Amino acid sequence: MDDRTQGWINGFIGVLIFAGSLPATRVAVADLDPTFLTAARASIAGLLGAAMLVGLRQRPPSRSSLAPLLVVALGVVVGFPLLTALALQHVSSAHSIVFLGLLPLSTAVFGVLRGGERLRPAFWVFSLLGSAAVAGYALLGAGRGSLQGDLLMVAAVLVCGLGYAEGARLTRTLGGWQVISWALLLALPLMVPLLWLRWPLDVAHVGTQAWLGLGYVSVFSMLIGFMFWYRGLAQGGIAAVGQLQLLQPFFGLALAAVLLHERVSMGMLGVTLCAVACVAGARHFAR
Repeated sequence: MDDRTQGWINGFIGVLIFAGSLPATRVAVADLDPTFLTAARASIAGLLGAAMLVGLRQRPPSRSSLAPLLVVALGVVVGFPLLTALALQHVSSAHSIVFLGLLPLSTAVFGVLRGGERLRPAFWVFSLLGSAAVAGYALLGAGRGSLQGDLLMVAAVLVCGLGYAEGARLTRTLGGWQVISWALLLALPLMVPLLWLRWPLDVAHVGTQAWLGLGYVSVFSMLIGFMFWYRGLAQGGIAAVGQLQLLQPFFGLALAAVLLHERVSMGMLGVTLCAVACVAGARHFAR
């Protein structure tokens, strides 16, 4: 099996793991404070990542890599988990998953801003159509939406796109799992004290499902998923394997319906299909 095929397989596994993040977060924030959840998942994953870096004797990143790693940490370690946890206090996971249809677009936009790529005009036409579809859906308030929750999800998609773009750039020099491990390690001095400060007053009232949700987003969403994802990007190509994100909303909607018994309306499916189609068109005309 060649590297390109392995890249697609690793990327697909990463997307499958990420698809469970929002449903798991939705379960966790039912009993846990969003700030505690963000600090806990980053601290647990950070300690595991640090153990791997030490155990496998990885060299520290160069000084020039520290700023991009900090951006990755702010985007995918702190920003996206915290903003989605806050959003899921106001909207269902099925509703929030629709916004993930814009995540490939967000990554592409920051790829242009950070990487200086040139894109055809048709790319921006598809981008605007996809954005308009999602914005219109949010304004109509379909699927138990709220303005506050929708705005938080938009912000989450933006910071995550930035973190993906920076992480993809670093993958070429640091390696896939090393990028997320170093980013987690950078965030650890902030996350551990925050974890202590936001510790639940009454742990006994935290349900088993909430702990399971925390465990999933800590071990799988925050670490293992990125190990497969960044390795897939490195092996199969960032632009090519990155398109697998288009499948994430479908997997997430299916999980929300099966595991959380949330209602997935035809409107949700329609807007998700429209967003994914527009992002696919935009990616087709990217160069």
